[in-house]
Amino acid sequence: MWLTWRAATERALYGEEGFYLRERPSGHFRTSVSASAAFAEAVLALLAEVDADLGAPDVLDLVDIGAGDGALLSHVLSLAKPALRDRLRVTAVELSSRPEGLPERITWSRSLPTDITGLAIANEWLDNVPLDVVEQTPEGPRLIMVNVHTGEERLGGPLRPADRAWLERWWPLSRVGSRAEIGRPRDQAWASVLVRLTAGRAIAVDYAHPVDNRPLHGTLTGYRDGAVVTPVPDGTCDITAHVALDACADAGRRAGASSTGLSTQRDALRELGITGARPPIDLARVDPRGYLRALARASEEGELIDPSGLGGFGWLSQRR
Repeated sequence: MWLTWRAATERALYGEEGFYLRERPSGHFRTSVSASAAFAEAVLALLAEVDADLGAPDVLDLVDIGAGDGALLSHVLSLAKPALRDRLRVTAVELSSRPEGLPERITWSRSLPTDITGLAIANEWLDNVPLDVVEQTPEGPRLIMVNVHTGEERLGGPLRPADRAWLERWWPLSRVGSRAEIGRPRDQAWASVLVRLTAGRAIAVDYAHPVDNRPLHGTLTGYRDGAVVTPVPDGTCDITAHVALDACADAGRRAGASSTGLSTQRDALRELGITGARPPIDLARVDPRGYLRALARASEEGELIDPSGLGGFGWLSQRR
């Protein structure tokens, strides 16, 4: 069966018996949530900032979009002080079934809340929103079709006007044979978050690239059991592509965002107190076990802000 990459990925990831209906992300790739509890601490600090900005409302939303196994929300709840925790309305947005043992305070939903007053965070969500892949030919850009069973590709038809306009604005193709991933579905997905944000902040964290440095041949990738594999849309692996967060930011502004910030995870987490600083060596003499714990913590923080790894992720922050 031959489909566009967008249709094939939708079927492989979210169709009947799709990859994300069967699997948890933690079983196939390492995320900031699984790397260290420090990430949850940073999200809690961010949540406290939002709470202060909103004047400590009676009900404060915390929404995790693409929540996986709910670990981030569970960690934040366990760390929050009662004065904040008791006002939280916590929602995990995820297509797979609710995991056993998840705190009852967490609402498990397949769709976004209708309104959000607080913080919505999407950590590695947008990269799994399916999109079309196109290739530049002498006659102009053409869709790429893929065999859903083998991953074999062939050229398809021309682009729809809306997709061609997106390509010209956000990923202009410079030469025959170059490829792009049409990020319009991601823009729409992100805008759907912003229109539901009554007041507060929405954060998207993901692999990203800017319009002046798009990769020549795209970023479509597969993951299975912690290893990079050929992206075959047969439901046996995760299929992902980096995100044009600058285009998403523009969509968020058009959806009502009043301010926008684009940075890296390294910069964002450092502002929230995640520095990776090693403990003083004197601690090893007076409290050897404490020193080892602090050293392990520094190593975890270092992974979160490593510019060649998780620290290089893009952070998009928008307010309403």
